[in-house]
Parts: sequence; C-alpha cells; structure tokens
Amino acid sequence: MAKLKPEDFSKIVFVSAPNIGIHGKILFLRTATDLDKNIYVSQLWIYDNGALYPLTKGPSDKYGKWSPSSDLVAFINNQRPGKPPNEKEKGSGLWLIRTKGEPWFLHWFPNGVSSFHWFSDSRRILVLSNRGKIDENVKIIDTIPIWYNGVGWVYGFQGWVYVVEVDNGEIWEPEISIGKEQDIVYATPSPDGRKIAYVLRIDRRKPILHEIHVFDLGSSEDYTVIKEPMRVIKIVWSPDGKYLVFKGNRLPRGLASNHRLWIIDSSQRGQEPILVNDFDRNHANNMNCDSRGFGHGNDLHWDIDNYIYYLAAWGGEVRLYRIKPFSNEPELLVSGGVVDEFSVYNGKVAYTYMTSSHPNELYLLENSKQEKLTGFNDGLVERWGLKKPEKIVFKASDGVLVEGWILRSYNGEGKKPTILEIHGGPKTAYGEGFMFEFHLLASNGYNVIYSNPRGSDGYSEEFADIRGRYGERDYLDLMEFVDEIMKRYGDEIDEEKLGVTGGSYGGFMTNWVVGHTNRFKVAVTQRSISNWFISFGATDIGYYFDVDQIGGLPWDIPEKFLNKSPLSYVKNIETPLLIIHSLEDYRCHVAEATSLYTALKLLGRETRLILFPEENHDLSRRGKPKHRVERLKHILEWFNKYLKDGKKNKI
Repeated sequence: MAKLKPEDFSKIVFVSAPNIGIHGKILFLRTATDLDKNIYVSQLWIYDNGALYPLTKGPSDKYGKWSPSSDLVAFINNQRPGKPPNEKEKGSGLWLIRTKGEPWFLHWFPNGVSSFHWFSDSRRILVLSNRGKIDENVKIIDTIPIWYNGVGWVYGFQGWVYVVEVDNGEIWEPEISIGKEQDIVYATPSPDGRKIAYVLRIDRRKPILHEIHVFDLGSSEDYTVIKEPMRVIKIVWSPDGKYLVFKGNRLPRGLASNHRLWIIDSSQRGQEPILVNDFDRNHANNMNCDSRGFGHGNDLHWDIDNYIYYLAAWGGEVRLYRIKPFSNEPELLVSGGVVDEFSVYNGKVAYTYMTSSHPNELYLLENSKQEKLTGFNDGLVERWGLKKPEKIVFKASDGVLVEGWILRSYNGEGKKPTILEIHGGPKTAYGEGFMFEFHLLASNGYNVIYSNPRGSDGYSEEFADIRGRYGERDYLDLMEFVDEIMKRYGDEIDEEKLGVTGGSYGGFMTNWVVGHTNRFKVAVTQRSISNWFISFGATDIGYYFDVDQIGGLPWDIPEKFLNKSPLSYVKNIETPLLIIHSLEDYRCHVAEATSLYTALKLLGRETRLILFPEENHDLSRRGKPKHRVERLKHILEWFNKYLKDGKKNKI
C-alpha cells in the first residue's frame, strides 16, 4: 500500500445523524471534504429499499428530521437566503423539503440552533436557540460563563424555546418564565402536542445541576417534576405521554459519575425518579474519533414498541441496548464496535457504526438481523490496507485490569519507533473509535499504542474517579502500559525511540509525563493544560470542572492547584516538546500553551509553538480542512525529526 499522507483524511466520507420515517426511508447526513475550497460539503441523503440518493445539494445542511407524517424533512442550513455563498452570516436557518422538489426557507435564527423537534401534528417545530445579544464593541459582562468553546462570546445569551409554524414560518415563544441566570438546555414537545418538557439549568455558577419542568401550552402552567436538582443530559417522552425517561445522575462522584436511565411521571410534581437500569457503565457515547460527521443523531428513544433504546459505553465499545420500562433487564442489540447514533421506528433501528479500522457507515437492525446499508469508505479501507489494532488487557500494579491497544507499523518487521497516544477527557475512551491519525502514523513507520487508564469512560465510576489525583494512578497506568507493551512486543519496539502525544487532558498528561520522566525521546502536546490557575478563570468550564477535578477552589487549596500544574515541573522537562494550540480555544486557553512555551524557551529547551487562528478546541475533529492537514504534518515532521535519526522525511 502507498504511505498515507495527512491530506488523505479528506478522502473519508463522514456518515452521521440517521433518522428513520414511518415509511421506512432513512434520512442521514453525508459529509465530504473539499480541500481546495477548504470546506466540508454536507448533504442530506436517503436510503430507500436499496436505493441511495441525495435529497439536498448542500454544502452546509445539517440535522435532518422527518416530520411525524414523514412527508416533510426539516433541516438546518447556515447559508442565509439572499446572501452569496462566500458571504457568511452568524446564525442558522430552518428549512423544509419534500422528497421531490426544492427546499424552502422557514426562519432564520441569528444565534444558531441547538436542537429542534417536530410536534406530532407536523404543523409546528420546537426550536432551542439562544436569545439575547453580545456587545459589538466594549463588552459589558455581569454573568458567567463569558464564552463557550466553538460558539464564542455567550455572556449575553440565554437558552430559550421557540415554536415555528410550518405553514408560514411565523415564530412565537411559549410563556415560560425563568430567571436571568437560568437557561433552557433541552426541550421536547409531548406526543399530543399540548406540553413541553424542558431541562432547566438553575444556576450558571453550578451549571451541572438541573431541574426537569413541564409546561402546559394551553394553561401556561409550569411545574417541576423531580424533587431535587440533579445532572440531566436528555429527556424523552413515553409514546403515551405519561412518563419521561432521562439520562443523568446525582453526581455521587462528581463529574466522574456515570449517567444512568431514570423514569418519572410527567404529571406529578416533585417526585423521586425511578432508576431504570443500575449497571455501572456510562449511558453515553464518549468514544474518541477524529472522523465523525456534523449531524446531531439520537442516543435515547422510547419507541412505540414500548422499549427504551439507549447507548452505553463498555470498555472500548459503545453498545446499543433496549430495555422495557421498570424491568431492569437490558437487552444487548449491537456490540463489537461503536454505535455512534441511532433512530428507531416500531422496533426498526437505523444506526451509524464504526470500528477502529473502518469509519462510520449506515446500518439497519430489523428482526435481530443487522444489515450494512452504505459502503462509502469500503474502497478506502481496502486501498489503504488498514490494519486492526490488537487489544491488550493487563493487570496494573494495584491489581486492577486496564485495557490498551497496539496498532503495528505498516512498514514490515523489525524494531520500530513507537508513539504513545493519550486521550482527552479524562472521561472519554479509546477503543473501536476510528482514528485516522493513528493509521497515518502507523503507515509512516510507527507503532501506535494507546490505552484507557484510570479516569477513562467505559468502566465503573470507581475506575473513572481520579478527582484530586491527576498525575497519580492515571500516570502509573500509562507508564505500566508502556512497560507491558515492551514486555510483550519488545522485538518490535525500539525502546530508545519512544514518543508521546495527547490533547486536552491528554495534553495535560503529556506535559505531566515529560515533567516526570525522560523515557520519551520526543513529545507533542496539544490543546493542553499546563497551569490550573489559568484554566480555572480563563476557560468556559474551568470554574466548575477544575473545582470538581482538583478538589476545591484555588484560593482554598492553592498548593494543590500548584502541585497538579505541569508548569510547576517545567525545569525537569528535557524532552523536545512541540506545543500545538488554537487561538479561539476556550476549553483550554491559549495562555496554557504560551506559558509553557515561554518557560521552556527561558530554560533553553528544545520547543516550538504552533498556533492556529480561527480554530477552537475541536481543531483535530472539526477544524478547517487545511488546518487539520497542517496540524498532522507538523506532528509527523516533529516525530520524524527526533525518532528517525534526525532525517526530515518527506511527507
């Protein structure tokens, strides 16, 4: 096979956001990359009884959903009517289209669309957007968060619900009354169209505490259905409208807690929700993948067959389950890889599915039979000769089993330089998620090793809980994983040529690693944390995330914030370190990168800083195509420089 190049990522077709109608036709989003124009081209496609065809022309169509009558499709497009394609305007438009004909514009939302849902009569659409505005010049700010990654300034916004009339595009607001410091973060209409259930963030200073409300559109009555605030991610009505099922938790281990399923009566005030499923795995999809589409698919559904369908993380997999309400007996439907998103109608499930050696494709589950419906990437996988990573399970020094993987170099036998990849989160996971970056490195002569150390998702809450202990058991797990790799594959690995890289928490851990050991010859840290004091006040989530993860407020435990900051150990760093960051990263502020770079320069260490303009924390996943290519080139060149005898190999 030919050696992969960074720009080859643009050949992958991203399949996402399946939506099945009552007629059985499956709507989904197909996204391709136009590297020359530096854009992604997203179109709605339809699978219909063996036929595949585009419904829309793109280039920026998203979030397609069949109307309940399945004769209309609503979708979002970021191009405002009347504007030339090269003139972008902030916001999103709501559009409609039939299976034949041209789409028509319904309404423009200047602050974008977070989500939308059809009412059951197919005549109204519930839209969640932001209301308010941001000062165009001097910013006058009196609330937090100040900004949000991937969105920008948000201090003047409030999450809000709108109803759009399909016939004429007119918009009106339900008379919901909430406080200035509160936000509606999710909303969905009842099956009879008379009520709206919504999730309310009750205090922006504690944004992970929510209430579930029901608002009656006829009487304007609004009431809270759960007794005590808890973390709530998503709510779904039962088909008869009597109950609500939701994903969430009571934060028994803070942000390390696993989401579970709960049911509550939609008509009763202040109840204790009933736990549907008590197995200790996260009912969510936090699998790392750098080759996803841009749709918003489903991950929780209560179907007319009276099953609740949901996703759950399981080690390196994300599985699809269903369960009867109140039964606590889940049924496993799809496993072995990653079920990314799904849609259900009367027991028929359309879903996207990937493995570590194949990007997402569209599948159908019907009567226990699984059928692959698309093969957009089959030719690539075959032409590139993508290998399947080998799974490794080892016992850590404290007796706990830890999972990891090795993707062997594509360049024949013998000892090869090897790169340790560390995932972000920390409560995310590696496994069957497709990572183009890993295959690129393997194709260019590197073994790639990666694992799910303590803190990772897909395991028990105890396994995920490293609050207050960053750089301790998680660091040991990573180093012991490298030791295990050497033990098992020593004849394939050049121990004198080890590299390490990671982003976000993985960037923090890369900084921590090179500050505590010299076993790695080279490192690349990306969108990282080097100083928890910066992270606390400068980022979109630091004011609650850092407090939870480090163990308190910085003025109460300054020594801990200092001791857990990799910058405190900068004098120990002798490993050549490439620092990659985005200028609009509000999740890990750019000052994290510049502080570390400045310190290393003053110490006379080998380092380089690369800053990407007009990019945020999601550069590696959703950045502009040319920037994604350049990022991969810099990573490969840096590793080649130090792990291939100083030769700057051509890429």
